[in-house]
Amino acid sequence: MIQRLYRSRFFRFATGLVAGAALLAACTQMPQNRAETTAMAATSSAAKPAPAPAQLGTQWGEGIESKTRTVAAKRLSDQPDDVASIGYNDAASVRRDAGSNPERRLNLQLAQGDIEWSVLDENDRPLPLQRARRSGNDMFRLAGVEGARYTLRFRNLSDRSYEVIATVDGLDVLNGKPGSLRNGGYVLRPQQTLNIEGFRKSQSEVAAFRFAAPGRAYAANTEAGDVRNIGVIGAALFELEEPNAPRRNRRDASPSQPSAFPADGAYAPPPRYRK
Repeated sequence: MIQRLYRSRFFRFATGLVAGAALLAACTQMPQNRAETTAMAATSSAAKPAPAPAQLGTQWGEGIESKTRTVAAKRLSDQPDDVASIGYNDAASVRRDAGSNPERRLNLQLAQGDIEWSVLDENDRPLPLQRARRSGNDMFRLAGVEGARYTLRFRNLSDRSYEVIATVDGLDVLNGKPGSLRNGGYVLRPQQTLNIEGFRKSQSEVAAFRFAAPGRAYAANTEAGDVRNIGVIGAALFELEEPNAPRRNRRDASPSQPSAFPADGAYAPPPRYRK
């Protein structure tokens, strides 16, 4: 079965999101012979922990309804169209890292402007992103508040479909395993918007993203987590095959790709608090 299907991917259809439609990858992809990298944050220089020690993590929050189903799709390439990350911390740490006159944005433009990525607060307002000017570290950061809920929003401005792989604190938001570009992701159709509100618990529910003390973070309370990755949100984009979609010149976003994790059909397990 796997041999017959290895050139295709399976996706789950998610409802209850902006535009009412998103897709969620669950199975196989074009094979490759690349060295394994367990955390998506390690695949680019932008995906490094913030210099200031993490004062905030992301907790496994309350359940939010989010239904899914499965469809078939295929990536155009095993190389991503873009890989990016956003750091987060408490306000004092972000101010210290960004400096007195930081560069400020409300969103990031990914895949040569096809996708707009923002992080929303509980009132659906974009959290400001900032970084130090003329800094060698090009990761933007946002200031969070302990206990506050947040959402990842991806808006497709193009006529192409993309797969969106997202990680929080180094963990894949779909299966709770270390982030990898070989994992499946949500699919974002042309001119639609995708909201990712939490770690996926099942085909019908996610656990909300909530800022918390690092010791209460999901990554600190699950076997797959690594506390060194707390404070970083990652995203990777892959263009999907569409019969009539316009083509554009590709640029490789990463020089190497990790190997697959055996996580087909799996979802994120609940945390196990040790204290």
